[in-house]
Amino acid sequence: MTYAPMLMVFAFAALVAGALLFLPKLAAPRRLTPVKAEPFECGKDPMEISEGRFAIKFSTVAIFFILIDIELLFVWPWAMLYRRLGWFGFAEMLVFLGILMLGFFYIWRKGGLEWE
Repeated sequence: MTYAPMLMVFAFAALVAGALLFLPKLAAPRRLTPVKAEPFECGKDPMEISEGRFAIKFSTVAIFFILIDIELLFVWPWAMLYRRLGWFGFAEMLVFLGILMLGFFYIWRKGGLEWE
């Protein structure tokens, strides 16, 4: 078995990851102008120091949507082939969904599903 295709995929993934890490530093503006320092969208001044802790509710809602995306990403191909996968595929999907339920349980415990 040759590992050349696997090494090429890994090298390409490393190249893309490196580009995503270092290209923003090259393209980012170097000087802050008064226009760039103006508040936008939320109305808060982006240059001031935070008064307190950031509410975790925003993070838990984001995690919730990411979990839904991940679930759909893996459930869709499984749904297309579930008859060929048999009971083994069914058991594997139950394990996968059980792991995702841990994420949903975490969000529920943090109060991310409560809308006030």
